[in-house]
Amino acid sequence: LVVSDTHGREENLELILSQMPMPDHVIHLGDSEGGEDYIREIITCPLHIVAGNCDFFSHLPKVDIVEIGGYRIMLTHGHYYYVSVGTRDLVEDAKANGCNVVMFGHTHRPFINQDDPELTILNPGSLSFPRQEGRRPSFIMMEIGEDGIARYKIHYL
Repeated sequence: LVVSDTHGREENLELILSQMPMPDHVIHLGDSEGGEDYIREIITCPLHIVAGNCDFFSHLPKVDIVEIGGYRIMLTHGHYYYVSVGTRDLVEDAKANGCNVVMFGHTHRPFINQDDPELTILNPGSLSFPRQEGRRPSFIMMEIGEDGIARYKIHYL
């Protein structure tokens, strides 16, 4: 389960978790705004969480690299990479770190880009303050099939 930008409002995260079995991993891409302790309480699987631009006084990492199902994944909120104007810097850093997936938040707009065969780029949007057309809270499910291939799907509440 990949989420971002809850901004201290975890109601939609609670809703998602109540409607599905606990995932194998939960990834939060920043701007939890102090909600990280509560999120840790309600998540019973491994939680990977990074700091966002609104996570003042947080001791969360700015960037984290995790390995899940044979994928090397770079996690970041994205604001240090200027993702509001493009993903070039983000892509360069992810590739320099040997990652084949990079996940970020910050823009509050969901998308998945698999145009580059070496790197999947994704943003789950925001669970609390979506900015895309229709403004529906969104998240991404990453599922690794028995064939070892990761598949990604954007879900809306």
